[in-house]
Amino acid sequence: MNSIYLIRHTTPAVNKGICYGQTDLDVTESFYSEASVIREILPPHIQEVYSSPLIRCKKLAEHLFPGREIIFEKELMEIHCGQWEMKKWDELPTAEVDPWMKDFVGIAIPGGESYLGLHERVTRCFELIARSGTDVAVITHGGVIRSILTGITQTPLADSFKVFSLNYGCVVRITSSGNCFEYEIVSNIIPAEKEIHKPDRFTGNR
Repeated sequence: MNSIYLIRHTTPAVNKGICYGQTDLDVTESFYSEASVIREILPPHIQEVYSSPLIRCKKLAEHLFPGREIIFEKELMEIHCGQWEMKKWDELPTAEVDPWMKDFVGIAIPGGESYLGLHERVTRCFELIARSGTDVAVITHGGVIRSILTGITQTPLADSFKVFSLNYGCVVRITSSGNCFEYEIVSNIIPAEKEIHKPDRFTGNR
């Protein structure tokens, strides 16, 4: 039985309330302390390492696995936020945001993609990784990990944020036997402040 370790990147260097997806953000100065927690959890026998090519994942992959070959896969990148990238959630056009909030699974962000679009590309990549039959580490993003977990648990995509609470630096271990998968969240430190990935009017902060 092989294991796949899904690892979310550490805290990104971006202000709260900013919409970001595939913007190539760096990480905060807490990187090394967050990475040390992850390193203590991972077993020494990881045979393959995959990563999103974005800096916040690339930096963590190279730090955790120095000198190792890392396979960078674009399909492991976060959702493409198109015209909303690096704009404040509360300043996005209501006519665009409100329909998307009602159906973020099926409606694509202007100039970007839908959650279903992300799920389809991520599933293709995960299926290839799972077929390797080896112990694997995958350094990626919250949306990607949730998408994978919805696939192996048959959870509706629309419920993934409610069902899977995944903080920065979390580690999820997936074990497989044939086509059957089980998962365990082995590390998921609660941050001092909650992440914000929607306008305030949808969070109850107003």
